[in-house]
Amino acid sequence: MTEAFIYDAIRTPRGKGRADGSLHEVTAVRLSAGVLNALKARNDLDTRAIDDVIWGNVTQVGEQGGCLARTAVMASDFDEQVPGLAINRFCASGMEAVNLAANQLRGGAGMAYIAGGVEMMSRVAMGSDGAAVAVDPSVAMERYFVPQGIAADIIATEYGFTRDMADALAVESQKRAAQAWEDGRFAGSVVPVTDINGLTILERDEHLRPDTDMQSLGALNPAFREMGEVMPGFDKVALMKYPHLERIEHIHHAGNSSGIVDGAAGVLIGNKAFGEKHGLKPRARIRATARIGTDPTIMLTGPVPVTEKILRETGMAISDIDLFEVNEAFASVVLRFMQAFGVDSDRVNVNGGAIAMGHPLGATGAMIIGTLLDELERTGKGTGLATLCVASGMGAATIIERV
Repeated sequence: MTEAFIYDAIRTPRGKGRADGSLHEVTAVRLSAGVLNALKARNDLDTRAIDDVIWGNVTQVGEQGGCLARTAVMASDFDEQVPGLAINRFCASGMEAVNLAANQLRGGAGMAYIAGGVEMMSRVAMGSDGAAVAVDPSVAMERYFVPQGIAADIIATEYGFTRDMADALAVESQKRAAQAWEDGRFAGSVVPVTDINGLTILERDEHLRPDTDMQSLGALNPAFREMGEVMPGFDKVALMKYPHLERIEHIHHAGNSSGIVDGAAGVLIGNKAFGEKHGLKPRARIRATARIGTDPTIMLTGPVPVTEKILRETGMAISDIDLFEVNEAFASVVLRFMQAFGVDSDRVNVNGGAIAMGHPLGATGAMIIGTLLDELERTGKGTGLATLCVASGMGAATIIERV
């Protein structure tokens, strides 16, 4: 089987996903085109060598609709013969784009791909595509649909995670992300966003709150209690599915959940012959990929079974993995992952995560693969696993090995 190598991985800074966020005036197409152009410039690419651009984005409506990947290619400096493929696996879209490209290469289809994703949450509201899983009663009622925040609280209730445990993880995420920026750990992979005049719009993640502490988080009310207990009463739906739970403990709030942000990321992936032909040195190989479906009500437990699956398929043990990137969609997701595998926190999200820096849905999967690669190189470690929970009950994972 042909090996798939990562030759480069970059991302934009993450802007606040609000009208006053620094990236609000930038469209998803323009932000994506900027990432493509940066990969071209950094690697002196003849873009005709790229077989496809595979791009994830979740809310595929309005200006993020159509085949956004192809539109981004046309808006960039790439040759027009480069096609584009837009995909959606909810929060794992960016990772699935990378995994799909890698598996195409491993199967002998082409020599090089650019894969990644984008989400402009300040411009295209989450859920504005009217996803059937949430709005079609024939699906939602039969599958006991609840919003993700309720699902996160179900995980906390089922596995015994307290508000203090979730808040402590959030404080640590903020602390680690601030330290990573201070140490310049993202300097090699974060590409500033500029306007048409070349002036910098954003060069640093702007969602961080480095002064966050347990006291400030303790003052926040649970974000999902009202929709769970009062209207429309999703707790009752959850308890119909899980009658062994006496009640749902609502521990999540804005401070221990992922931030709503704008951002994009891209990964240049190719086989060995591509690198040799174009004078590029591989940084890592993609050893394995996996995806799985899970219980659609609790929904966010996917990182555990998909990690079990990818380890089983590769013949690896959890001890064979040096570093983990587990998307911080909600604090309970990461707490459950560490509980399930007995993994110490000093191996998980060592540079902070989405609680601190934000979760630009379609881009995050590609972002955490790049962050994982940077940290493996910085520390001289060899193997890393990135994984995400996915809406409607799925999980995705990627194992990379540093070259």
